[in-house]
Order: sequence, then structure tokens, then C-alpha cells
Amino acid sequence: MATTRTDPLTLEVVDLIGTVVARYHDEYEEAAARYHLTGAQARVLGLLSMEPTAMRRIARKLKCEPSNVTGIIDRLEARGLVERRPDPADRRVKIAAATEEGRRTARELRDALHFAREPLAELSAEERGTLRDLLKRMLGDGGAGA
Repeated sequence: MATTRTDPLTLEVVDLIGTVVARYHDEYEEAAARYHLTGAQARVLGLLSMEPTAMRRIARKLKCEPSNVTGIIDRLEARGLVERRPDPADRRVKIAAATEEGRRTARELRDALHFAREPLAELSAEERGTLRDLLKRMLGDGGAGA
């Protein structure tokens, strides 16, 4: 059984992580709004720009209900940013995929996010690697599903 740490250093680290997450979230929402997207739509578009994905898998990654993902996909599809396709492995399953316009928009959105990139650029490759490894360790599963 793990013990709860309440020493000053642990509390400071927890507070700093919260601040980083809040600032990243704020910048992400602002960048999404410039493209007339919600934060959730931008996150789904970002996922789909990497690879076509089954809707249930998107819901699991975002930790939300599949019906929420359906609504998000509907709105992105109406704007021509994503399309639904039959899954080649199981034609009963629909996958969502970013269109060329969707991939371009996702790329521009990623390029607009400076908060995380700029401070990380000030760290050496070794420091970034250490930070990555520590964050994966904190997630407990090597970052799978993150």
C-alpha cells in the first residue's frame, strides 16, 4: 500500500504539475478557438491526424462516452475535417480519419502551441529524456493510453 506524501517538496511538485496542466489547457483552448473548434474537437482532430481510429477507441483515449465522440465526429465531419470509413478489419465497425484539410488544421494547431514547446526547448536532450521517463513512470504503465 502506497503512503500519501505530504512533505513540502511533494506538495510543491504537485502544485507545479497542476500549474503546467492548467496553462497548457488554457493555451490549447485558445488555439482551438482560433480555428472555431472546442478543445475536445481539437483533441479528437489531433488524434485522427496521427492515424484513423475506431470511435470506441477515441472514447477510451479521451475517457468519455462513445456518444460524446459521435457528436464531436459529426461536427468535424460537417466541416470537412474528418470522414467516417468502414474498418478494413471489420466492415461493421466505423473508423474516423482526418481529411487532408483536417491534417493541415491539426498541424497548424500543434504549431500554435508554444507554452510547452518553448520551455522544453531550453532543456537539453538528456533533461527532456529524463523528464519524459519520469512522467511515464508517474503514469505507471509507461504512458500507454496517454
